[in-house]
Amino acid sequence: MSPALPEATSFRVAPERLLGTRLRQLGLAPDMNVTTHSNTTVMLSVTARGQLRLHRGYGHAPDRVLRAILRFIDARQPRERRRAAEREFLSFPVHMYAPSRKGPVRLERLRPGDEAVLQRLREMHRGLNVQWFDGTLADIPFRLSSRMRISLGELCLDARSKEVISIAISRRHLRRHGWAEVEHTVLHEMVHQWQAETARPVDHGREFRIKAREVGIAPAARRAVVKAGAAGAARR
Repeated sequence: MSPALPEATSFRVAPERLLGTRLRQLGLAPDMNVTTHSNTTVMLSVTARGQLRLHRGYGHAPDRVLRAILRFIDARQPRERRRAAEREFLSFPVHMYAPSRKGPVRLERLRPGDEAVLQRLREMHRGLNVQWFDGTLADIPFRLSSRMRISLGELCLDARSKEVISIAISRRHLRRHGWAEVEHTVLHEMVHQWQAETARPVDHGREFRIKAREVGIAPAARRAVVKAGAAGAARR
C-alpha cells in the first residue's frame, strides 16, 4: 500500500518553493538561503557561503522531518542527536514525491585521446584503492564530461538501488588543473564510493570528513584548485 501523502502536498504552489518559508517558521536563521535540487547522491548540504541545499522532495515532508533537518545542520547539537536527526530525514522517501528530472546519463562520444585518459584514470583508481582502501572498493567505469562546468567530479549512483554506476570527471578540470588536482578529485569521489558501498549516507557529513582526512584530501565539498600558472577556486 502506498503511504499517504503528507499534508504539505495540498499546497497549490510547488511545495519545494515553500521550503524556505516553512523552515524559517520552524526556526531556520532568516539570513540562510534555501535552494532545491534533484541530486540523487547528496540529499542535503550546506555550502561554504551558508546556503542550505535540499532535495526538492523535502517540500512534501511533514514538519517533523524538517525539524530533523534543522537539528542536523545545527553544529551546537550533540553528535548523537545530529546522527538521529540525519537518520530521520534520510528515511523520508523524497524520490516518491519528486523523482529526478534527469533521465539516464547520456554518454559522450569519445574524442581522440580519451581512451588513454580513461585508462590512466582507471589505473589511478586501482592504485589509490590499494593504498587507501585496502583494495576493498569495486572497479568502476570512468567517463569524461564536457557538461560539468562547475563541478570537478561526480559519483553517479542508481537512484533506487544506490549502486555505484560510474565516476565522471570534468574535461575542463583535466584541461585546466593537471593530474595532481585530478587525483585529489578522484580520491574525493572514491570516499563517496566507499560511503555507498558500505551502506553509509553519501554526503559531506562527519564520516566523509573523517575519511577524507584519512586519505589525505581536503575534508570539504569545495576546495581551492590551482590553475596552471595561476591561483583560482573551483567547486568539487
